[in-house]
Amino acid sequence: MNMKLVRLFAGTTAALLLLSWGQNSQAQTTTTPTKPTKSVNSPAAAGLLTQAYSALFSADHDYNGNRVRAMKQIEIAAKILGVTLSGDGRVKEQQVASDQQLRTAQTLLQQALAAGLRPKPQEHVEKALAFLTTALSIK
Repeated sequence: MNMKLVRLFAGTTAALLLLSWGQNSQAQTTTTPTKPTKSVNSPAAAGLLTQAYSALFSADHDYNGNRVRAMKQIEIAAKILGVTLSGDGRVKEQQVASDQQLRTAQTLLQQALAAGLRPKPQEHVEKALAFLTTALSIK
């Protein structure tokens, strides 16, 4: 197996485990909110959007423009949260590695939705998820 692919898989797995652990420990220490969380923007959500954008930024393949469309939606959602993201970098990698980065971005975006977003950024994150689903269906 290609050593770069092994490192990418190990790094992605470690990142997801850390994110999962962080959410579990945060959930255990969270008290009951006094206001409804429907309109809350969590700082964790902004971090998750940044990580998802980064995963898509380094993915190599175009996916008929859906990867870039998802990135644009994440940029819009992040801007609403006060975070600036930009760029469209590419590295040389195999399709399977690029697909894994898109799946990682999907997971991070789903976690951002669960972390709590106001309706406007939530709408853009949902659009980004739809673009990623379409992108991953392209072979």
